Amino acid sequence: MAAFSEAFQEDNLSVITAKLRGTLQSLENVRLDIAITGGAGSGKSTFVNALRGLGDEDQGSAKTGTVQPTLDPTPYPHPKYPNVIIWDLPPLLSTDKYLEKVLPSRYDFFIIIASERFTTSHAQFACALQRQEKCCFFVRSKVDVDIAASRQRRPSTFSEEGVLLEIRENCRAYLQAEGVVRPKVFVLSMFELGKYDFQLLSETIARDMESYKRHAFLVALPNVSQPILEKKATSLLQHVWLVATVACTVNAQPVPGLPKVSCDLGLLMHSLASYRRSFGLDSASLYRLAERTGGSLQAMQSQVCGPLCEVSERQVIDLLGRASKDTTATFARELASLPVLGVLASCSLSFATVYQMLRAYLDEAAKDAQQLLTLVPPKGR
Repeated sequence: MAAFSEAFQEDNLSVITAKLRGTLQSLENVRLDIAITGGAGSGKSTFVNALRGLGDEDQGSAKTGTVQPTLDPTPYPHPKYPNVIIWDLPPLLSTDKYLEKVLPSRYDFFIIIASERFTTSHAQFACALQRQEKCCFFVRSKVDVDIAASRQRRPSTFSEEGVLLEIRENCRAYLQAEGVVRPKVFVLSMFELGKYDFQLLSETIARDMESYKRHAFLVALPNVSQPILEKKATSLLQHVWLVATVACTVNAQPVPGLPKVSCDLGLLMHSLASYRRSFGLDSASLYRLAERTGGSLQAMQSQVCGPLCEVSERQVIDLLGRASKDTTATFARELASLPVLGVLASCSLSFATVYQMLRAYLDEAAKDAQQLLTLVPPKGR
Protein backbone atom coordinates (compact mmCIF):
# COMPACT_ATOMS: atom_id res chain seq x y z
CA MET A 1 0.00 0.00 0.00
CA ALA A 2 2.97 2.38 0.33
CA ALA A 3 3.31 2.76 -3.44
CA PHE A 4 -0.45 3.23 -3.66
CA SER A 5 -0.51 6.07 -1.12
CA GLU A 6 2.52 7.75 -2.69
CA ALA A 7 0.97 7.66 -6.15
CA PHE A 8 -2.24 9.28 -4.94
CA GLN A 9 -0.43 12.27 -3.48
CA GLU A 10 -0.67 13.58 -7.05
CA ASP A 11 -3.94 15.10 -8.28
CA ASN A 12 -3.33 14.58 -11.99
CA LEU A 13 -5.14 11.42 -13.12
CA SER A 14 -2.72 10.71 -15.96
CA VAL A 15 0.24 10.97 -13.57
CA ILE A 16 -1.45 8.64 -11.10
CA THR A 17 -2.31 5.99 -13.66
CA ALA A 18 1.15 6.17 -15.24
CA LYS A 19 2.75 5.57 -11.82
CA LEU A 20 0.48 2.64 -11.05
CA ARG A 21 0.99 1.06 -14.46
CA GLY A 22 4.76 1.44 -14.00
CA THR A 23 4.55 -0.14 -10.55
CA LEU A 24 2.60 -3.11 -11.92
CA GLN A 25 5.04 -3.62 -14.78
CA SER A 26 7.99 -3.41 -12.38
CA LEU A 27 6.48 -6.09 -10.15
CA GLU A 28 5.90 -8.42 -13.09
CA ASN A 29 9.33 -7.89 -14.66
CA VAL A 30 11.62 -7.67 -11.63
CA ARG A 31 14.71 -9.86 -11.99
CA LEU A 32 15.72 -12.24 -9.23
CA ASP A 33 19.03 -14.14 -9.31
CA ILE A 34 19.40 -17.04 -6.87
CA ALA A 35 22.80 -18.76 -6.53
CA ILE A 36 23.03 -22.43 -5.49
CA THR A 37 26.45 -23.81 -4.59
CA GLY A 38 28.02 -26.68 -2.67
CA GLY A 39 30.14 -29.74 -3.14
CA ALA A 40 29.74 -32.33 -5.90
CA GLY A 41 27.05 -34.84 -4.96
CA SER A 42 25.40 -32.52 -2.43
CA GLY A 43 22.15 -32.37 -4.39
CA LYS A 44 22.54 -28.78 -5.58
CA SER A 45 21.48 -29.49 -9.17
CA THR A 46 18.43 -31.42 -7.95
CA PHE A 47 17.60 -28.43 -5.75
CA VAL A 48 17.96 -26.09 -8.75
CA ASN A 49 15.37 -28.23 -10.52
CA ALA A 50 13.08 -28.46 -7.51
CA LEU A 51 12.99 -24.68 -7.08
CA ARG A 52 11.90 -24.44 -10.71
CA GLY A 53 9.13 -27.00 -10.18
CA LEU A 54 10.92 -29.57 -12.35
CA GLY A 55 12.01 -33.15 -11.88
CA ASP A 56 15.53 -34.26 -12.78
CA GLU A 57 14.27 -35.87 -16.01
CA ASP A 58 12.09 -32.97 -17.19
CA GLN A 59 13.07 -31.04 -20.29
CA GLY A 60 15.29 -28.08 -19.45
CA SER A 61 16.33 -29.44 -16.05
CA ALA A 62 19.86 -29.17 -14.69
CA LYS A 63 21.93 -32.31 -15.17
CA THR A 64 22.23 -34.47 -12.06
CA GLY A 65 23.90 -37.70 -10.98
CA THR A 66 27.28 -38.93 -12.15
CA VAL A 67 27.94 -36.18 -14.68
CA GLN A 68 30.79 -33.74 -15.17
CA PRO A 69 30.52 -31.08 -12.39
CA THR A 70 29.42 -27.59 -13.40
CA LEU A 71 32.56 -25.70 -14.45
CA ASP A 72 31.02 -22.23 -14.80
CA PRO A 73 27.96 -20.53 -13.26
CA THR A 74 25.03 -21.87 -15.30
CA PRO A 75 21.72 -19.96 -15.39
CA TYR A 76 18.41 -21.84 -15.35
CA PRO A 77 15.42 -19.52 -15.88
CA HIS A 78 12.21 -20.49 -14.10
CA PRO A 79 9.92 -22.11 -16.72
CA LYS A 80 6.98 -19.89 -15.72
CA TYR A 81 8.85 -16.76 -14.60
CA PRO A 82 11.87 -16.27 -16.88
CA ASN A 83 13.03 -13.24 -14.88
CA VAL A 84 13.62 -15.55 -11.90
CA ILE A 85 17.01 -17.17 -12.59
CA ILE A 86 18.35 -20.10 -10.56
CA TRP A 87 22.14 -20.36 -10.96
CA ASP A 88 23.91 -23.69 -10.61
CA LEU A 89 27.41 -22.70 -9.47
CA PRO A 90 30.59 -24.80 -9.72
CA PRO A 91 31.71 -26.86 -6.71
CA LEU A 92 33.46 -24.69 -4.14
CA LEU A 93 37.16 -24.01 -4.76
CA SER A 94 39.60 -21.89 -2.77
CA THR A 95 37.70 -18.78 -1.76
CA ASP A 96 39.69 -16.13 -3.68
CA LYS A 97 39.54 -17.99 -6.99
CA TYR A 98 35.91 -18.88 -6.43
CA LEU A 99 34.92 -15.26 -5.79
CA GLU A 100 36.58 -14.24 -9.04
CA LYS A 101 34.76 -17.01 -10.91
CA VAL A 102 31.22 -16.52 -9.60
CA LEU A 103 31.16 -12.69 -9.07
CA PRO A 104 28.84 -12.53 -6.01
CA SER A 105 27.51 -9.05 -6.87
CA ARG A 106 25.36 -10.48 -9.67
CA TYR A 107 23.20 -12.56 -7.28
CA ASP A 108 20.48 -11.56 -4.82
CA PHE A 109 21.30 -14.32 -2.32
CA PHE A 110 23.18 -17.61 -2.00
CA ILE A 111 22.19 -21.07 -0.82
CA ILE A 112 25.17 -23.23 0.23
CA ILE A 113 24.41 -26.97 0.26
CA ALA A 114 26.25 -29.85 1.97
CA SER A 115 25.10 -33.47 2.04
CA GLU A 116 27.10 -34.65 5.06
CA ARG A 117 28.91 -31.78 6.74
CA PHE A 118 29.98 -28.24 5.99
CA THR A 119 33.68 -27.66 5.44
CA THR A 120 36.22 -24.89 5.89
CA SER A 121 35.68 -23.94 2.23
CA HIS A 122 31.94 -23.47 2.85
CA ALA A 123 32.63 -21.35 5.91
CA GLN A 124 35.30 -19.20 4.27
CA PHE A 125 33.06 -18.52 1.30
CA ALA A 126 30.17 -17.59 3.59
CA CYS A 127 32.41 -15.23 5.55
CA ALA A 128 33.47 -13.56 2.30
CA LEU A 129 29.81 -13.15 1.33
CA GLN A 130 28.97 -11.63 4.71
CA ARG A 131 31.79 -9.13 4.33
CA GLN A 132 30.17 -8.10 1.04
CA GLU A 133 26.79 -7.90 2.83
CA LYS A 134 25.36 -10.70 0.74
CA CYS A 135 22.71 -12.96 2.28
CA CYS A 136 23.55 -16.65 2.42
CA PHE A 137 21.64 -19.64 3.73
CA PHE A 138 22.97 -23.09 4.59
CA VAL A 139 21.11 -26.23 3.55
CA ARG A 140 22.07 -29.62 4.96
CA SER A 141 20.64 -32.02 2.39
CA LYS A 142 19.82 -35.74 2.38
CA VAL A 143 18.47 -35.72 5.93
CA ASP A 144 16.05 -38.49 4.91
CA VAL A 145 19.12 -40.76 4.73
CA ASP A 146 20.21 -39.71 8.24
CA ILE A 147 16.71 -40.28 9.61
CA ALA A 148 16.46 -43.77 8.07
CA ALA A 149 19.90 -44.71 9.45
CA SER A 150 19.06 -43.43 12.93
CA ARG A 151 15.75 -45.31 12.94
CA GLN A 152 17.56 -48.51 12.03
CA ARG A 153 20.37 -48.07 14.56
CA ARG A 154 18.27 -46.88 17.52
CA PRO A 155 14.71 -48.15 16.97
CA SER A 156 13.70 -47.96 20.64
CA THR A 157 14.91 -44.39 21.24
CA PHE A 158 14.48 -42.97 17.72
CA SER A 159 13.19 -39.39 17.48
CA GLU A 160 12.96 -37.73 14.07
CA GLU A 161 12.87 -34.24 15.56
CA GLY A 162 15.82 -35.17 17.76
CA VAL A 163 17.86 -36.18 14.71
CA LEU A 164 16.97 -32.98 12.87
CA LEU A 165 17.77 -30.81 15.88
CA GLU A 166 21.16 -32.50 16.34
CA ILE A 167 22.06 -31.95 12.67
CA ARG A 168 21.05 -28.28 12.79
CA GLU A 169 22.93 -27.58 16.00
CA ASN A 170 26.09 -29.39 14.90
CA CYS A 171 26.13 -27.46 11.61
CA ARG A 172 25.57 -24.11 13.35
CA ALA A 173 28.26 -24.80 15.95
CA TYR A 174 30.84 -25.73 13.32
CA LEU A 175 30.09 -22.72 11.09
CA GLN A 176 30.20 -20.32 14.02
CA ALA A 177 33.52 -21.78 15.12
CA GLU A 178 34.80 -21.09 11.59
CA GLY A 179 33.79 -17.43 11.84
CA VAL A 180 30.36 -17.34 10.18
CA VAL A 181 28.11 -14.81 11.92
CA ARG A 182 24.70 -16.20 12.96
CA PRO A 183 24.55 -18.95 10.29
CA LYS A 184 21.04 -19.79 9.09
CA VAL A 185 20.92 -23.57 8.74
CA PHE A 186 18.04 -25.61 7.28
CA VAL A 187 17.67 -29.38 6.82
CA LEU A 188 16.07 -30.72 3.63
CA SER A 189 15.43 -33.73 1.50
CA MET A 190 15.52 -32.77 -2.19
CA PHE A 191 13.14 -35.63 -3.00
CA GLU A 192 10.59 -34.67 -0.33
CA LEU A 193 10.78 -30.92 -0.57
CA GLY A 194 7.54 -30.31 1.31
CA LYS A 195 8.95 -31.91 4.45
CA TYR A 196 11.45 -30.71 7.05
CA ASP A 197 12.67 -27.08 6.77
CA PHE A 198 11.71 -25.97 3.26
CA GLN A 199 8.83 -23.86 4.54
CA LEU A 200 11.07 -22.22 7.15
CA LEU A 201 13.79 -21.64 4.56
CA SER A 202 11.29 -19.96 2.20
CA GLU A 203 9.91 -17.73 4.96
CA THR A 204 13.40 -16.71 6.08
CA ILE A 205 14.53 -15.85 2.56
CA ALA A 206 11.34 -13.86 1.89
CA ARG A 207 11.70 -11.94 5.15
CA ASP A 208 15.25 -10.89 4.27
CA MET A 209 14.37 -9.66 0.76
CA GLU A 210 13.22 -6.29 -0.55
CA SER A 211 9.44 -6.22 -0.98
CA TYR A 212 9.32 -6.08 -4.78
CA LYS A 213 11.67 -9.07 -5.09
CA ARG A 214 9.90 -10.92 -2.29
CA HIS A 215 6.76 -11.10 -4.43
CA ALA A 216 8.70 -12.57 -7.38
CA PHE A 217 10.27 -15.17 -5.08
CA LEU A 218 7.00 -16.24 -3.45
CA VAL A 219 4.93 -16.65 -6.60
CA ALA A 220 7.70 -18.72 -8.23
CA LEU A 221 8.03 -21.20 -5.34
CA PRO A 222 7.11 -24.84 -6.05
CA ASN A 223 3.70 -25.84 -4.70
CA VAL A 224 4.82 -28.41 -2.15
CA SER A 225 2.74 -27.56 0.91
CA GLN A 226 -0.34 -25.71 2.09
CA PRO A 227 1.71 -23.01 3.91
CA ILE A 228 3.54 -22.25 0.62
CA LEU A 229 0.19 -21.87 -1.15
CA GLU A 230 -1.06 -19.57 1.59
CA LYS A 231 2.05 -17.38 1.28
CA LYS A 232 1.50 -17.12 -2.46
CA ALA A 233 -2.15 -16.20 -2.04
CA THR A 234 -1.29 -13.51 0.50
CA SER A 235 1.37 -11.97 -1.73
CA LEU A 236 -0.91 -11.98 -4.79
CA LEU A 237 -3.81 -10.54 -2.78
CA GLN A 238 -1.67 -7.57 -1.77
CA HIS A 239 -1.50 -6.57 -5.45
CA VAL A 240 -5.14 -7.14 -6.44
CA TRP A 241 -5.92 -3.45 -5.82
CA LEU A 242 -3.10 -2.47 -8.16
CA VAL A 243 -4.30 -4.72 -10.99
CA ALA A 244 -7.89 -3.53 -10.52
CA THR A 245 -6.90 0.14 -10.59
CA VAL A 246 -4.78 -0.16 -13.72
CA ALA A 247 -7.43 -2.29 -15.44
CA CYS A 248 -10.07 0.37 -14.79
CA THR A 249 -8.01 3.44 -15.71
CA VAL A 250 -5.68 2.39 -18.56
CA ASN A 251 -7.15 1.14 -21.85
CA ALA A 252 -10.52 0.65 -20.16
CA GLN A 253 -13.38 -0.26 -22.51
CA PRO A 254 -17.07 -1.01 -21.80
CA VAL A 255 -17.57 -4.69 -21.03
CA PRO A 256 -20.09 -6.36 -23.37
CA GLY A 257 -23.30 -7.03 -21.46
CA LEU A 258 -22.17 -4.89 -18.49
CA PRO A 259 -22.73 -1.28 -19.61
CA LYS A 260 -21.79 0.17 -16.21
CA VAL A 261 -18.42 -1.62 -16.09
CA SER A 262 -15.38 -0.54 -18.11
CA CYS A 263 -11.97 -2.19 -17.84
CA ASP A 264 -9.05 -3.68 -19.75
CA LEU A 265 -10.14 -7.28 -20.40
CA GLY A 266 -6.72 -8.17 -21.79
CA LEU A 267 -5.00 -7.21 -18.56
CA LEU A 268 -7.51 -9.21 -16.52
CA MET A 269 -6.99 -12.27 -18.73
CA HIS A 270 -3.24 -11.89 -18.22
CA SER A 271 -3.64 -11.57 -14.44
CA LEU A 272 -5.94 -14.58 -14.06
CA ALA A 273 -3.60 -16.67 -16.22
CA SER A 274 -0.68 -15.63 -13.98
CA TYR A 275 -2.62 -16.79 -10.90
CA ARG A 276 -3.12 -20.17 -12.55
CA ARG A 277 0.57 -20.47 -13.42
CA SER A 278 1.68 -19.59 -9.91
CA PHE A 279 -0.66 -22.19 -8.38
CA GLY A 280 0.23 -24.84 -10.98
CA LEU A 281 -3.27 -24.93 -12.49
CA ASP A 282 -2.38 -24.27 -16.13
CA SER A 283 -2.45 -27.14 -18.64
CA ALA A 284 1.35 -27.40 -18.95
CA SER A 285 1.82 -27.63 -15.17
CA LEU A 286 -0.92 -30.24 -14.75
CA TYR A 287 0.42 -32.33 -17.61
CA ARG A 288 3.96 -32.26 -16.19
CA LEU A 289 2.66 -33.11 -12.71
CA ALA A 290 0.59 -36.04 -13.94
CA GLU A 291 3.48 -37.37 -16.04
CA ARG A 292 5.97 -37.18 -13.18
CA THR A 293 3.73 -38.64 -10.47
CA GLY A 294 1.86 -41.23 -12.55
CA GLY A 295 -1.44 -39.58 -11.64
CA SER A 296 -4.43 -39.07 -13.89
CA LEU A 297 -4.44 -35.83 -15.89
CA GLN A 298 -8.24 -36.01 -16.14
CA ALA A 299 -8.55 -36.33 -12.35
CA MET A 300 -6.32 -33.29 -11.85
CA GLN A 301 -8.17 -31.22 -14.46
CA SER A 302 -11.49 -32.07 -12.80
CA GLN A 303 -10.28 -30.36 -9.63
CA VAL A 304 -9.63 -26.96 -11.22
CA CYS A 305 -11.93 -24.26 -12.55
CA GLY A 306 -12.08 -23.07 -16.15
CA PRO A 307 -12.45 -24.90 -19.46
CA LEU A 308 -9.28 -26.79 -20.33
CA CYS A 309 -7.65 -24.98 -17.41
CA GLU A 310 -7.11 -21.82 -19.50
CA VAL A 311 -8.49 -18.28 -19.33
CA SER A 312 -10.63 -16.79 -22.11
CA GLU A 313 -12.21 -13.37 -22.64
CA ARG A 314 -15.67 -14.95 -22.39
CA GLN A 315 -14.77 -16.46 -19.03
CA VAL A 316 -13.55 -13.09 -17.71
CA ILE A 317 -16.77 -11.38 -18.83
CA ASP A 318 -18.86 -14.06 -17.11
CA LEU A 319 -16.83 -13.69 -13.91
CA LEU A 320 -17.29 -9.91 -14.01
CA GLY A 321 -21.01 -10.41 -14.47
CA ARG A 322 -21.18 -12.54 -11.34
CA ALA A 323 -19.02 -10.10 -9.42
CA SER A 324 -21.23 -7.15 -10.39
CA LYS A 325 -24.20 -8.93 -8.77
CA ASP A 326 -22.19 -9.69 -5.65
CA THR A 327 -20.85 -6.16 -5.20
CA THR A 328 -22.87 -5.01 -2.22
CA ALA A 329 -23.14 -1.69 -0.44
CA THR A 330 -21.08 -3.15 2.41
CA PHE A 331 -18.29 -4.08 0.02
CA ALA A 332 -18.44 -0.62 -1.57
CA ARG A 333 -18.04 0.98 1.86
CA GLU A 334 -15.03 -1.29 2.51
CA LEU A 335 -13.40 -0.01 -0.66
CA ALA A 336 -14.24 3.59 0.19
CA SER A 337 -11.34 3.57 2.66
CA LEU A 338 -8.94 3.29 -0.29
CA PRO A 339 -7.74 6.50 -1.96
CA VAL A 340 -8.87 5.19 -5.34
CA LEU A 341 -12.53 5.93 -4.76
CA GLY A 342 -11.83 9.48 -3.74
CA VAL A 343 -9.70 10.30 -6.75
CA LEU A 344 -11.22 7.96 -9.34
CA ALA A 345 -14.87 8.32 -8.43
CA SER A 346 -15.92 8.01 -12.06
CA CYS A 347 -14.82 4.38 -12.21
CA SER A 348 -15.65 3.32 -8.66
CA LEU A 349 -18.27 0.76 -9.75
CA SER A 350 -15.88 -0.74 -12.31
CA PHE A 351 -13.13 -0.86 -9.72
CA ALA A 352 -15.37 -2.52 -7.13
CA THR A 353 -16.53 -5.12 -9.66
CA VAL A 354 -13.04 -5.94 -10.93
CA TYR A 355 -11.58 -6.00 -7.42
CA GLN A 356 -14.32 -8.37 -6.25
CA MET A 357 -13.81 -10.64 -9.27
CA LEU A 358 -10.04 -10.83 -8.83
CA ARG A 359 -10.32 -11.63 -5.12
CA ALA A 360 -12.91 -14.34 -5.71
CA TYR A 361 -10.87 -15.91 -8.52
CA LEU A 362 -7.69 -15.84 -6.44
CA ASP A 363 -9.49 -17.56 -3.55
CA GLU A 364 -10.80 -20.28 -5.88
CA ALA A 365 -7.39 -20.81 -7.46
CA ALA A 366 -5.79 -21.23 -4.03
CA LYS A 367 -8.45 -23.78 -3.05
CA ASP A 368 -7.93 -25.69 -6.30
CA ALA A 369 -4.19 -25.83 -5.67
CA GLN A 370 -4.76 -27.12 -2.14
CA GLN A 371 -7.04 -29.81 -3.54
CA LEU A 372 -4.31 -30.90 -5.94
CA LEU A 373 -2.00 -31.48 -2.98
CA THR A 374 -4.27 -34.32 -1.89
CA LEU A 375 -4.03 -36.07 -5.27
CA VAL A 376 -0.27 -36.37 -5.67
CA PRO A 377 2.65 -37.64 -3.56
CA PRO A 378 4.28 -35.04 -1.22
CA LYS A 379 7.28 -34.34 -3.45
CA GLY A 380 8.44 -31.33 -5.48
CA ARG A 381 5.71 -29.99 -7.79
